[in-house]
Amino acid sequence: MAVGKNKKSTGKNEFNQEMKSVSLTADAWKRLQKNKMAYISFWVVMAYLLISLFAPLLPLHPYEKQNVNHANLPPSFRSAGAVELDVRKAYFDKVAAKEGRSSYSAKEQEELDAIAARNASDPEQKYHYWLGTDSLGRDMLSRTIYGGRISIMIGVIGTITALIIGIIVGAVSGYAGGWVDTLLMRIVDIMYGLPYMLIVIIMMAILGKSTAILFVAIALVSWLTIARVVRGQVMSLKNTEYILAARSMGAGTWHIIIHHLIPNTLGIIIAYTALSLPSFIMSESFLSFLGLGVSAPLASWGSLISDGVQGMGLYPWCLLVPAAAMTVFLFAMNFLGDGVRDAFDPQSKNRV
Repeated sequence: MAVGKNKKSTGKNEFNQEMKSVSLTADAWKRLQKNKMAYISFWVVMAYLLISLFAPLLPLHPYEKQNVNHANLPPSFRSAGAVELDVRKAYFDKVAAKEGRSSYSAKEQEELDAIAARNASDPEQKYHYWLGTDSLGRDMLSRTIYGGRISIMIGVIGTITALIIGIIVGAVSGYAGGWVDTLLMRIVDIMYGLPYMLIVIIMMAILGKSTAILFVAIALVSWLTIARVVRGQVMSLKNTEYILAARSMGAGTWHIIIHHLIPNTLGIIIAYTALSLPSFIMSESFLSFLGLGVSAPLASWGSLISDGVQGMGLYPWCLLVPAAAMTVFLFAMNFLGDGVRDAFDPQSKNRV
C-alpha cells in the first residue's frame, strides 16, 4: 500500500483493481447524504449559522431601533406608512360602528391626516416590516435574526465548554482508572445530584443578568454527560492492540489519549455535539422566558417568546415569528444529531 503526501492510500482487491481508502469522516458523510431528513437538516442548520454569523452585513433595520408610530404593525410586504394608515382606519371604523357613527370624528380624521402627511415626508414610513413589529415599533425580522444569533452563540459556547471539560475528564478517568477514576466519577455523581436549573437561577439572581454570567451558568454542569460517555469509550479502547503497541513503543499517557483514544471517540463526540446544542438553547430560552436571561436591548429567542406571550391574542406574530424560527432550528438540529449518530456508528440499526 503506497501512501503519498497529497494522495489517498490505495490498494488492490482480489480482481487486481485499484481501490482508494475512505476515511471515517468521508464514509460518514456519504451515509449522512443518504439520510434525506438529516441531509436537509444539515443545510437548514448551515443557513441559520450563516445568517447569524453575517447578520451585521445584512440589510436589516437596527434591532434596537424604536418607532412608536409603527408599534404592533402586522406582517406585510407594503410600506410601513401604508400599513399604519390601514391599521388606524380599521380601528377607527370599529369604534365608529360601535358608537353608531358613519364617519370619523374630527380627532380621528386629524390623526389620519397626520399619518398621510408623514407618509409623504418621512423616509421611515417607507420601511417594509415583512414580519411585523413589536409593541415598541421594532422590526421583528431583525430582532428574530439577532435573537437567534445570541441563542445559537450561547448554545455553541456551552457545547464547546462541555466538550473541552468533558473530553479531558472522561479520557483521563477512563484511561487512568483506579483512584483517579473513582475520584473524578464521584465528583461527577455529586454534581449530577445538584438541582442544576435552581443553581443557575440563583446565580443569575445574585450575580446579575449578563451574557457572561449566563455562559458560566449554563456551562456549569454541561460537561457531565460527555465525560461519562468518553470515559466508557476510552475504557473499551485502552486495552486494544494498537493502544498496547503504542504503550510498548514508549508513548506517554497524554500522547496516547490525544493521538489515539480521543480520535477514536470522535464519532460519538460529534453526535453528542449535534444533540446537545439544542438542549443548551432550550436552557437559555427557559431562563430568558423567566426574565433571567439576556438583558435589553439584546434579545434571544426565549426573551422574544416571553414578550410575545403577553400580547399573543391581539398581536400573534410577535409570538409566532420567534417561536417558529426556534422550532425549525431545534427540529433540524435533532434530525441532524440522529443522522450524524447513525452515520458514525457502523453497528447502528438505523444505518442507511
